[in-house]
Amino acid sequence: MSVCSTIIENPRLPVSLEVSADEVKASAAGAVSPSEAMTLPPVYPEWLGDRAFAATHGARFNYVVGEMARGIATPLMVVEAVRAGCLGFYGSAGLPVDEIKRGIRQIKADLARDQIAWGANLIHTPQQPGYEADVVDLFLHESVRRVSASAYMRLSPEIVRYTALGLERSHDGRITRANHVFAKVSRAEVAEQFMSPAPEDILTDLVASGAITRAQAELAALVPVAAEITAEADSGGHTDRRAAAPLFASICAARDRVARRTGINSDMIRIGLAGGIATPHAVAAAFSMGAAYVLTGSINQAAVESGLSLPGRKLLAKAGPADVAMAPAADMFEQGVEVQVLKRGTLFAMRGKKLFQLYRSGATFDTLPAKEQQWVEDVLGEPFDTAWRATRDYIHRINPKEAERADKDGNKRFALVARRYLFSGAQLAREGNPDRLADYQIWCGPAQGAFNEWVAGSFLEDLSNRTVRQIAWNLMEGAARITRAAQLRAVGVAVPPTAFNVTPQMFSESEAV
Repeated sequence: MSVCSTIIENPRLPVSLEVSADEVKASAAGAVSPSEAMTLPPVYPEWLGDRAFAATHGARFNYVVGEMARGIATPLMVVEAVRAGCLGFYGSAGLPVDEIKRGIRQIKADLARDQIAWGANLIHTPQQPGYEADVVDLFLHESVRRVSASAYMRLSPEIVRYTALGLERSHDGRITRANHVFAKVSRAEVAEQFMSPAPEDILTDLVASGAITRAQAELAALVPVAAEITAEADSGGHTDRRAAAPLFASICAARDRVARRTGINSDMIRIGLAGGIATPHAVAAAFSMGAAYVLTGSINQAAVESGLSLPGRKLLAKAGPADVAMAPAADMFEQGVEVQVLKRGTLFAMRGKKLFQLYRSGATFDTLPAKEQQWVEDVLGEPFDTAWRATRDYIHRINPKEAERADKDGNKRFALVARRYLFSGAQLAREGNPDRLADYQIWCGPAQGAFNEWVAGSFLEDLSNRTVRQIAWNLMEGAARITRAAQLRAVGVAVPPTAFNVTPQMFSESEAV
């Protein structure tokens, strides 16, 4: 093994650089005379990213195990993420409020009071009136201090209420937060809303309704709604499929515009990067761009602690970077919004797209040709009328006006039944029904394939070894080594290209990286 390789594989060691007119040579610290050398400090995984982020949220690493909706990110996954020194979010989006409550209480029961690096997902749900408010009420009652806000195109009163109720002015005059919002965004115009102080009209209405006090509204008018902004690049689920580097630069520029317009201190806002974070190279690149933290998603779906079924996890483990496709989103089907899902091993994306095409044609089930009617019922696994009755019962409970409209509009009726099929795909993937493998909806970005290629032939190829701890520690340790290699190259050391390769290694579940 070369000296360069030894130094890179031990990034915690300082490095002495012997400088001559022709080249720079690296060696272990102390191997050359101090008069001939300059020394590079060690690189620790804990030092990657913004240390203020880790300090604020009680984490060891600037690494977030992201929420995956409908319980894919389980309470167990959150607990194990925290125990590994990361920050974990419970995938509470789309779950019944009572189930969310049980999950939160399980997390709290399994963690010590000083283990605070966890939170839950809040998803914007305008199609379910009252649901978002109920979830925020639960979070406030259960003292959930960190919320990852997703699928927001504009601020809602509920996310502003959550932020405002956690604001106080300390004895030294600073405004402190008890409730932290992590805004997951892929567009600058949405990011700017979260980076700005809460809008005056929303604050006025919240004060008038008694939801917050006037003093809290005054504080909310001075600070960003969210101090943590997660720039979401090409990812699983809802995604604009943005490239990471341009997106990160765009969100940073948005932060500067907001600071100039509002007068807030731009350093109050930390920007993390998600989407495509699946290898040490991606983690190192994110931190080198200035990301405060990284967030992983797709790769944790195949982890031991995931809420996805074993058949679903096996499908993910076989995926390549190109084995993904866009499919209609169950929650925003009529608007044409899509989600990125696993393509290999399922027919979900293809079937979902055809259902959407039929809907957009203006068809009702009754006006479809007999061949198309048969195809629809084969996909549904039951007669259309049976599917509609079950769909109507559910829609009538959560949104009676929408159900009444569908009673009079056959095209709307078709859309709601299609939404039920799309929604059930995620449930089938969680339950692991072997007879419905073709209908599994598994949210997945190309990152999953990149991860599978990286771990091929290593212990992490085996699904039983894919714990969130092993995944996180290998990514952070690998990123530290790549950062060390880049550090050496940047000061003139001749670093071979293969020195940037990192092989997964098994850490003891009790040891620290």
